[in-house]
Amino acid sequence: MTQAFTAPRNSPGARAYYDRQRARGASHNAALRQLANRLVGILHGCLKTGTLYNETTAWSHHLNEAAA
Repeated sequence: MTQAFTAPRNSPGARAYYDRQRARGASHNAALRQLANRLVGILHGCLKTGTLYNETTAWSHHLNEAAA
């Protein structure tokens, strides 16, 4: 959960995802749990495909929605 707590400060994609969860009415803790789940999913994808983490690839979908 620590990663989810600090990710919005360091990652524009994580910030956009967190903000979107809050806008949907999720509490702070619920939004952090959702963000933590998303981070685990990104890690799983990286491990499964043997690719390095890339901020743009990981969050492009969510960044595009935030810009719209």
